[in-house]
Amino acid sequence: MEGMQAYGAGKAGGTFDPVTFFQQPQTILRVVSWLFSIVIFGCIANEGYINRPKEVEEYCIFNRNQNACNYGVFMGSMAFLCCMAFLALDVYFPQISSVKDRKKAVLADIGVSAFWSFMWFVGFCFLANQWQVTKLEDNPLREGGDAARAAITFSFFSIFTWGAQTLLSLERLKNVSFEEEYAKLFPPQPHQPLV
Repeated sequence: MEGMQAYGAGKAGGTFDPVTFFQQPQTILRVVSWLFSIVIFGCIANEGYINRPKEVEEYCIFNRNQNACNYGVFMGSMAFLCCMAFLALDVYFPQISSVKDRKKAVLADIGVSAFWSFMWFVGFCFLANQWQVTKLEDNPLREGGDAARAAITFSFFSIFTWGAQTLLSLERLKNVSFEEEYAKLFPPQPHQPLV
């Protein structure tokens, strides 16, 4: 039982090893999702609003639909914050001593990752649809087209990174739940002094 883990982490109170931490698939996927959210937010916030040559007011590049740009900016910024929060939880995770609290953290990770995978699917469909019906006369100079396509592309990729995080969390929960059952069936015995 010395090398066993509980819900994906070593024994509570262990030291933090950054090299091991950043080599974990879960951490790599979180960092990639974090970068994707920055790209989506940045593309839409920076080049997602344009105006016609004779207009002063800017509008959303996605079919002049403000909701499309608002959705992309909001989801990108919220996914960014969510990735940061779960990266912090992953760093703190080995310090959690209660198996029940570790289980709650893994279950929260499963729920949040599944939620974001779904939201990026909705976002991809919404942005791709609005980009498809955008009229050429709304953007005669074709400004911001690369940024719009990048936001759509990284929304699509985000579906899979968040989905993979969900699957990894499910696998982690499934693989380590055995240890909780093992501890219930075979509780640690106090050491008997040798006579």
